[in-house]
Parts: sequence; structure tokens; C-alpha cells
Amino acid sequence: MSRLLQFALLWALGTVGARTQIIEFESNGLKYQTLTKGGLTVMFAPIPSNLKGYTVFQVAVQNGSPNVHTLDPEQFVFSSDELSATALPARQVVRRMLDRGNRDDVIKLVGAYEIGLYGLSRIQSTNGYEQRRQSAIAEFGGGKLKAAAAASAIAFVRTKLNPGDSTDGAIFFFPEGRELTRGKMTVRTGDLYFEFEPMTLRRP
Repeated sequence: MSRLLQFALLWALGTVGARTQIIEFESNGLKYQTLTKGGLTVMFAPIPSNLKGYTVFQVAVQNGSPNVHTLDPEQFVFSSDELSATALPARQVVRRMLDRGNRDDVIKLVGAYEIGLYGLSRIQSTNGYEQRRQSAIAEFGGGKLKAAAAASAIAFVRTKLNPGDSTDGAIFFFPEGRELTRGKMTVRTGDLYFEFEPMTLRRP
């Protein structure tokens, strides 16, 4: 488990009688919200991104429950009074990068992601970015392919979490013709529903 997740879990466990309390903290310039329900901890932070049209969040999930949970990017919804957007599946993000990926922008995004992720300690997820990065880097070979490979390493993928497992990744929102500026994140998995505090998104 990453130190970042450990930090969040210690705060959650230390909040007597309020395991469902939203905890906010900042690490390396990223502002996180974290929430634990039924032993499952979800945390996220918006990542300032130059990827045109995309709104990107760093997400980490730790399964401290005795049950198996499966997480998909599409279970994350960011909404306001005017707009509701569902995170794109990882394959769609990679396909977009193949079609019109900007390698420099994606590499900058990966750099920003790593700064947040490794701010306290290197991730030790059972199925997270570091594992995906190892397999994706070997596939580089041309501008758009490099952008797609980088996106495939960073993107949050469908993951089955056994008790004690953790994962991390970036989720991408692409509301055609609209810009996400303020709203709140919600996540639904099984009978668990996570609703976070509204936030204003910063632009790079």
C-alpha cells in the first residue's frame, strides 16, 4: 500500500464513530479528498492538465473490507447543476491518444501524476500505475504510439480488488464542447455509494 493511502486510512480510522467522514488534505500541490465506507477507501485529486478537452483526476482505492470489489472508471461521475460527465473507459482514452495524441502533453501529465503519487512514497499497489508502466514503456515507438502507451500506463483500468488489495490510476472526463469547472465526484460500487464535497477545478 502507498504511504499516501496509509496516511488517508490512519486519518479515517482515527475519526472515532465517523468512518464515513470526508477527509481533505494536500500533498505536493494536489488537493485530495478521501472517504471510507464498508472498509473500502476511495481517494482522488484533480490533476492540472494541458490535454485539450480532458479533465483528469488521480484516483487510489484500498480494499480494507473482507469482500471483493470491482472498480471501473465508468463508476466515477463528476457533476454540477448544469453538467454530468462519466469517466471514460481506459480503452477509449488510449484510442483517442492513438488518433490525435500529443506526446509532450501526455508526458507532462504523467510527470504531474508521478509527483502526486510518489510524493510520500513509491506506490506498492497490487495492480497500479507502476505495474502498468513496466509493460507499456516497452511499446513506445513513434509520437502517437508513445502518447497512447503513456496513457495506457496511467489510465485507471477495471480492477478486481481482493481484501487487502489496492490500485491507482488516472480517470479522464471528456465532455464534448463543455468544460468542467466546478462540481462534485460520486462513485458507486455494489451497494456502496461515495459522494464527495463540491470543488472548483484549477487550470494549469
